[in-house]
Amino acid sequence: MINLDPNTIEYPPFSLHRLLKTVFEPEGGEKVAIFIDLDDPTQVKDFAFLNDASLTVQKYAYEVFHKAFERGELHELGLSGGEVFAYKTTGGSNLDLPDEGYNTAGEQVSFEKDVYPNYDIILCVSTYSATAPLTAHAKQFGFKGATLHGLNEVILNSGLSIDYNHVSSTTEALRLGMTKADAFEIDFVVKEKTYTLKLVCNGQEAQKSHGICRGKEPDVANLPAGEVYYVPEGAEGDFPMLYEDGTLGIMKVSGGRIQHVELLEGSQATIEEHNAKLKSDPMTGELGELGFGSQIYPVSGRDIQDEKILGTVHVATGRSDHLGGHLTPDLFNEHQNASHDDILFAPFKTKPIHVAQVRMFKDGQVTPVIENYKPTSYLTNLLD
Repeated sequence: MINLDPNTIEYPPFSLHRLLKTVFEPEGGEKVAIFIDLDDPTQVKDFAFLNDASLTVQKYAYEVFHKAFERGELHELGLSGGEVFAYKTTGGSNLDLPDEGYNTAGEQVSFEKDVYPNYDIILCVSTYSATAPLTAHAKQFGFKGATLHGLNEVILNSGLSIDYNHVSSTTEALRLGMTKADAFEIDFVVKEKTYTLKLVCNGQEAQKSHGICRGKEPDVANLPAGEVYYVPEGAEGDFPMLYEDGTLGIMKVSGGRIQHVELLEGSQATIEEHNAKLKSDPMTGELGELGFGSQIYPVSGRDIQDEKILGTVHVATGRSDHLGGHLTPDLFNEHQNASHDDILFAPFKTKPIHVAQVRMFKDGQVTPVIENYKPTSYLTNLLD
């Protein structure tokens, strides 16, 4: 019987040596760069950003990653480098990165000319996810990498301390049990009313984020990892969304895209703002991902880990090219809208919204896979 209680799991102490060895399996001789984002990227000079107490994520990049190279902790793996480069904060998830950056000497650099071609592994410890743009650059320049946005102490001591061979094997077990599904339906209950969203997969091969980025092929891992996901080929129905200001809206979906939003509770201005964005740039409403967590992680307060928790489900709007989808940044009317935004449904994140059931349509059968934010026996049996 699988243990679903993260509070009873003892994680080993975090080790960057173990993490990089497991994720990348370096052959030796690889050079590593560390990226951070700053509102003023010139603050990377002489690590001046360390004086700003609000920059907790970036301080982990320095204390945990850069300092490990300085101390020589990664020589055994044959890794060198550890230089830190800063770029201007993009302001959104998976927006393209600027080419202009700065090194710790205060010199301006071009990532495409000075950094990407000269490093084998890039670790991006940032405020916003950079998985999509770094994946595109990895394919162009041939490097491997990992994105670790929103890093905090909980993530460091759980989602980054776990054995990624285990993450990979458990995620693959779920993937094999869910792959080639025809569709999924999600029942959401809000204020005693049920809304249902149907996402069409058309028998596609399920994909996985499992934290392993080995071999010669350029690739970028998203850490912490642990999810099975699809790029929907269509979507119909309704689903609720909880906005940052507490407003509840109902997304009206047809043709694979949010077409319109209706107010359920809260600020009408918030809903009108969203509808204006959907009208001016319709691609922002495209449902570009359906994901299921595969791991027993503690709640971190950051979606990067919390969406990987078994029993949670998330959909995402916008850019999908890094997942194998067709939606690239050039298809958006505004560059700043070309983001990939996860909408996580979890009892600790979206309390007014209850996911009563998620059903998988596959091989002529309908199988519940999540009920009341808990994996059904179908999923847990895959992991036993």
